[in-house]
Formats: sequence, structure tokens, C-alpha cells
Amino acid sequence: MKLVLGSASPRRKALLTELGFDFRVLTADADESFDPTLGPEELVLSICRKKIAAIWPQLAQGERLICADTIVYLNGEVLGKPTSKAAAIEMIQKLSGQSHEVYTGVVIKDEQGEHQLVDCTTVRFQELKLADILHYVEQHEAMDKAGSYGIQDWIGHIGVVEIRGSYTNVMGLPTQRLYPFLKNLS
Repeated sequence: MKLVLGSASPRRKALLTELGFDFRVLTADADESFDPTLGPEELVLSICRKKIAAIWPQLAQGERLICADTIVYLNGEVLGKPTSKAAAIEMIQKLSGQSHEVYTGVVIKDEQGEHQLVDCTTVRFQELKLADILHYVEQHEAMDKAGSYGIQDWIGHIGVVEIRGSYTNVMGLPTQRLYPFLKNLS
């Protein structure tokens, strides 16, 4: 089976490459709106299925498509990608001094059917100074990440004080679960 990553995320591409898989990347515009009554696990899977539906028609015979979606979940609120710098600042302020969950759903589709997995990691930030939040939003790439932060970025280095679960899940791909999953599908 030939793998296709249905994501423009440079982090997902790097992680899948580091796992040793050969793949190509395809993307398509998919509606990432969601039903707010869904729980976080079903929410990420529903967005993955929208991505699958948008990209699947572009695949060649014998290819396997991997799509993923990540959300930050804080006290029942979904923090997706920010729509503005002000929204990014507000999100990081909400995360400051708090624990939150990061959910990543992965849906893998091939000619035999669909396979899915969801992973959850708990992350806790220390209290962040407003000057540090402003620096991060202005100087780093907060706009393309769920919750407005990348754990592998500067804000993660200075702010994350505890993580329970998969580090790579917070980056957007739970590699510890995905690797054996893909190997078993081969």
C-alpha cells in the first residue's frame, strides 16, 4: 500500500517521515466546522472524515489515506486555530496556569474500509506573563495551531510544566499509536 498524508501540516509531515514511512501529501479544502454538541473524540473524528471525503477522490488505486485533526479542549471549550492575533492571545491567556486536554483523531482509509484512533494528552501550563504571550504571538507561528500554541515551540519550552500522555499527539500525530497501527495494516 502506498501512503498518502492528507494534511498540509509540516509537523505531521515531519513526524510521519521520522517514523520511516514513504508517502506523498495531498490536501483539499474541507469544511472544518463542527457540531458543538459532540464530545471531543467524536469531534476530531468527524473533521477527519470531512478531510477524507474531500481528498479521497484524488487517490490512485492501491493508496491508503491518512487524515488527522487536533483540538485543544479546556473545561469543555474547544480551542481550535485562532482567527486573529487577538484570538491567539486570548486563547493562550485561557491556557495560562491551567491543565487542558489535546485530542488528535486519525482516520485511515483504504479500499478495504476505514480505520480510526483517537489519542488524548493532558498538558499543564504555568502562569504565563502577558509579555511572553505577546512575544510568542508576534514572533512565532501561533496562527496555524490548535489552541494557538505548539508544544515544540518557544512557548512550550518556557510554559509547559507537565504533560501526561503522548508528546507527539500534542504536535498533531500520536506516533506511538500510529506506527504499530500502520505496521499491522500492511
